[in-house]
Amino acid sequence: MSPEVFVGILREALWIIILLVSVIVVPGLIVGLIVAVFQAATSINEQTLSFLPRLIITILALIIAGHWIVGIIMDFTIDLIQRIPSLVG
Repeated sequence: MSPEVFVGILREALWIIILLVSVIVVPGLIVGLIVAVFQAATSINEQTLSFLPRLIITILALIIAGHWIVGIIMDFTIDLIQRIPSLVG
């Protein structure tokens, strides 16, 4: 296996990781920003007020995008397993 092939597989894996993590993290980040602006505007300093909405949105993102995430991981794994004969021989 040449280094170029390994780097290509690693780049594809890292891109998939970035894509899947951003699907989960970005909605929580947006909600956290909205709650932080609301807290700053109303001078409410309650820690659980920012934690609970982010937790709920993250769980909803996992529920909504879970099927798609598993599909992407399965496609990558199947592609990787199918490439094994060409990489070894």
